[in-house]
Amino acid sequence: MRFNFDSPEPIYLQVAEQVEEAIFTGVYQAGEQVPSTTEVSKEFHINPATVLKGMNRVVAAGMIEKRRGVGMFVTADAAEIIRNKRRSQFYDRYVSRFTSEAKKLNLSEADVIALIKRSYSD
Repeated sequence: MRFNFDSPEPIYLQVAEQVEEAIFTGVYQAGEQVPSTTEVSKEFHINPATVLKGMNRVVAAGMIEKRRGVGMFVTADAAEIIRNKRRSQFYDRYVSRFTSEAKKLNLSEADVIALIKRSYSD
């Protein structure tokens, strides 16, 4: 995990995003335990309440579950939850901006499709 303490993005959101990314990329598999709030707090010198707030976002999204007295574990459908979340954000984050810039550059739809196809083949 890496945190940017100079970023305008709150640390608790960075915690949530880091855990989500680690699950999505397979660092933590379904059923595996993720680092505890205390472990993350101590390793990265982050307030435990801040780490907990980030972890609770991941719990609320159904990606990890808390087991009292044992720890937090990746849920069976966590990767699919993340995939669906990212798909729903894909248009707003990438496609909309991409097409807006393409229009500013007077690129035709055919030009844009050709660029996408070229990128897929790279």
